[in-house]
Amino acid sequence: MLAVVTGLISLFIADAIPGGISGGLGFLIGTAGALVVLSALYAVVLHSRNGDKSAVKEALRDRRPQAVDTTESYAKHETSDFKWIKEELLRTQEALHQAQKMEALGQLAGGLAHDFNNHLTAVMANIELLEERLESDTESQGFARAALDAAKHGAVLVKRVLAFSRRQILEPCVTDVNQLVQGTVELLRRILGEKITIETVLAPVQWQAFIDPRQLETALVNLAVNARDAMPSGGKLTIKTSNARLDEYAAASENLEAGAYVMLEVTDAGTGMSPDQVKRVFEPFFTTKKTGEGSGLGLSMVYGFAKQSGGHVAIYSEHDQGTTVKLYLPRAVAKMEAIEQRPEIGRKRQPRGETILVVEDDRRVRAGVVSILKNLGYKTLQADNGEAALAVLGKNPHVALLFCDIVMPGMDGIDVARVARARRPELKVLYTTGYGSVVRENLARQDTSAELIEKPFLKDRLANRISAVLGNA
Repeated sequence: MLAVVTGLISLFIADAIPGGISGGLGFLIGTAGALVVLSALYAVVLHSRNGDKSAVKEALRDRRPQAVDTTESYAKHETSDFKWIKEELLRTQEALHQAQKMEALGQLAGGLAHDFNNHLTAVMANIELLEERLESDTESQGFARAALDAAKHGAVLVKRVLAFSRRQILEPCVTDVNQLVQGTVELLRRILGEKITIETVLAPVQWQAFIDPRQLETALVNLAVNARDAMPSGGKLTIKTSNARLDEYAAASENLEAGAYVMLEVTDAGTGMSPDQVKRVFEPFFTTKKTGEGSGLGLSMVYGFAKQSGGHVAIYSEHDQGTTVKLYLPRAVAKMEAIEQRPEIGRKRQPRGETILVVEDDRRVRAGVVSILKNLGYKTLQADNGEAALAVLGKNPHVALLFCDIVMPGMDGIDVARVARARRPELKVLYTTGYGSVVRENLARQDTSAELIEKPFLKDRLANRISAVLGNA
């Protein structure tokens, strides 16, 4: 990806553009996961070490036969009980270690994704502007278009990493999973090809899930594609839905809260995986495919999406015995309602020479946005931090829109907008960010009327969002 983008840009600059453009691109690594907590099991062990056998007896009451009243029989059962406790504790400690590793790498991924989104925003903005200037040079325009397409694909990879790190922006709503599966099957038949037979086993009375339907469809497609790749000679893919009500013990075995879940199960008859592969299968960039045949982000995206949604994903596989992936999705309760989606394109309006103040600490992103806005017909002012932005606003009362990055050193974008609106209530604000759901959720709590555009964005999308915000004046 990096080589394609930079190579095309370099060739383009050398052949066609005197001044050239610059933009840094990096590659993302990272993982995320939910932190597993050592539970009552550890407390049982502590009690037993202190000589308190009652805690052990209570914890194991339903796990062993009633001990007869003999010293030999009791000692035999006690030995069996402590062996079980030791095995459970070792399994729990191993799960905790894995979860802590995933959590640490996931936090790293979130920060890198933000930086990469900034780089992509600058690169895409400059390529679009340069492409417009090359209408008479078909060959050079082709270089620019190819570089832009590669950058777009890079943005997709960033979204997958954000999904795994549970920082993608979700739009959950009450979703009929059976209906979603039925609507996706035709798409899957075209994607998977004729050698794969798709069978659906749908629950006759299926609960509804509270989930982002678009992301669930993407997760299902990823699982189906992985299943196809595991069956190179063809085979059967089974998609099953069911209702699952997990008690505390069953939920703990799946790293879930006890309660009601909608389960989506995908099973293939493929090559399967070894136990070592199963342990690593959700790690980003880990793949069982040959080099160049996959990014290793498909299953990691599914994992992050399930966790961020309040659910879980589990995988069961044996070599030459196929693989089953189970998605546990939170059940929708009666009080939940579909989230109203704001239209991406508001009332269309032409720029009227309004002045927009661009507040962005990354100079490359700031320069790219300013160039696009000028190209669209707006006047611009700019500032690289919150304090400078407020000073510019104080000297320029004609500013119509504040285009503001959220995460910046010093005053963040939300604080800048709050102070600015206190002085000028009529001022319109459009936020932007390269981070995901955490920043958006914080924004929604502090500014209920907030308008947001995620990085990276293309020129047309930015034009539509600004038109929508200013059109509401």
